[in-house]
Amino acid sequence: MLCDLKIENFAIIEDLELTFNPGLTTFTGETGAGKSIIIDAVETLLGGRAESTMIRSGAERAHLEASFQIPPQIKDQINAILESEELLDDPNYLILSREIRTNGRNLARINGHIVSLGLLRQISNHLVDIHGQSEHLSLLDIRHHQALLDTYAGVENLRSAYSIIYKQLASVRRNLEELRRSESESARMADLLKYQINEIESSRLKTGEEEDLLAERTRLVNAEGLASLTQRLLFALDEGTPESQSTIDLFGEVLEAANDLMKIDPSLSNVSGVVQDISERLNELAGEIRAYAEGIEYNPTRLDQVEERINLIHNLKRKYGNSISEINAFAQNARSQLENIIHAEEKIEALEVQQNEFLSKLGEHAWELSQQRRQAADQLRSELENELVELQMSGAQFQAKIIHKPDPQGVPIPDGRRISFDPTGIDQIEFLIAPNPGEGFKPLVQIASGGETSRLMLATKNVLARADQVPILVFDEIDQGIGGRVGALIGQKLWRLARFHQVLCITHLPQLAVYGDQHFQVKKQVQAGRTITQVEELHGDARLYELAQMLGDISDGTLQSAREMLITTGETTKS
Repeated sequence: MLCDLKIENFAIIEDLELTFNPGLTTFTGETGAGKSIIIDAVETLLGGRAESTMIRSGAERAHLEASFQIPPQIKDQINAILESEELLDDPNYLILSREIRTNGRNLARINGHIVSLGLLRQISNHLVDIHGQSEHLSLLDIRHHQALLDTYAGVENLRSAYSIIYKQLASVRRNLEELRRSESESARMADLLKYQINEIESSRLKTGEEEDLLAERTRLVNAEGLASLTQRLLFALDEGTPESQSTIDLFGEVLEAANDLMKIDPSLSNVSGVVQDISERLNELAGEIRAYAEGIEYNPTRLDQVEERINLIHNLKRKYGNSISEINAFAQNARSQLENIIHAEEKIEALEVQQNEFLSKLGEHAWELSQQRRQAADQLRSELENELVELQMSGAQFQAKIIHKPDPQGVPIPDGRRISFDPTGIDQIEFLIAPNPGEGFKPLVQIASGGETSRLMLATKNVLARADQVPILVFDEIDQGIGGRVGALIGQKLWRLARFHQVLCITHLPQLAVYGDQHFQVKKQVQAGRTITQVEELHGDARLYELAQMLGDISDGTLQSAREMLITTGETTKS
């Protein structure tokens, strides 16, 4: 619901703050006092056209702000949008504002953050319908008609079942489209895949092979240096020179001395063991070095082979992956793609069968959904036309037009035709009105403006009160051209509607205003040579005098009539 509204420097409103209650709020006051300006301000705040001429003369900017309590029925929708835009502060409340400047620039904000006008409108469309001279109406948007009729018809479960099959069909069709697209390129793609697979498989890559080759290349390139170093090591370790003994020979003397020590002092047996172990390890080391030295050779042919193999691996890495593992994975994926191409025709045939099965099931659900919608449309027409009769529009007719579009690729229906379909079914739904006999049915957006439009909207809203999730309804000029008796009836209907929505209404009829749960009087005054609009919430005697004045000049008669209206209205609403 709308909790608070602030208007600064907008038209003849200098500074206005209003706090609203649930239920029906009525605005009354003389013509030109500024009642419709308040509605204009609300519409501008919600994303309507903003012009610098709206700014109060002498001011630099106009500022509009409203706080809303988000009702449960639209909380998920609103908060999902706010979360996606990182604008969610409090999941239960929302603040919208708009600033209009004399330089032509205007700013829209949600929860204090600057946003695009489109996002402001997207949020606003979930919150408020303004019925009157504007076009800020969800009922005028044909896209909302099906959802309203479906909620009225109570077909949510059937729509959910339809939606599940629709998604399954969509998945099958995506797979079919992909396969058919692949099939048209299959010859070229198959040749490419075969080449790639053959290039990788013929190379017979092994994990860790590149590292081994790089190490071998290092040895081949440095063969002479390695041979020189190993020979030097062997001389020092095992062979010796005429001038000096080898390490192993010297260590033999160490071992002999250790054994002699042990014979004299057996406690040194561990020393002898350590020396013996080192001596054996030195001989093993010499053997390993000698074997390594025998394997060293300068082999240009082998070096060329190694270089060629390394280049092959680098070339494959450039094409297929950063490692041998990635190259082999690429080959595996290519084999799978090739397999899909080879068996694409079989898969296409299987998917086409599956597609036809889903189309048949979808057609059954869509037809049942369509029949229930038609039944609901007839009931809706009857209820709405009864409402219009009560509103002195006995000649007006309503129709929820449901049409089907033939489509060779659509779903089958019982009469053998195939019908276009979408995520909501096969029906295209639009609400039509014939306001006067003989004029024919017209879309709601084309019906007459002013009070007639508002009454038509009121009748529609009253019937669809539970189905319509827009929480705040604003009616301007709804009593245009009608008398007191009908005004009282409209008041009753607005009051009933306000049990499901928060309703704001501008009226000139006391018979309607008396039904307000909250009543504001709008007055125009001149202060310091400037015209300003003031708004006062009326209670008790102040409200009684306003109602009496709306009936005529203040007198005992008009005051008594106003009292009787208040008493009668109280009894009516209680019952």
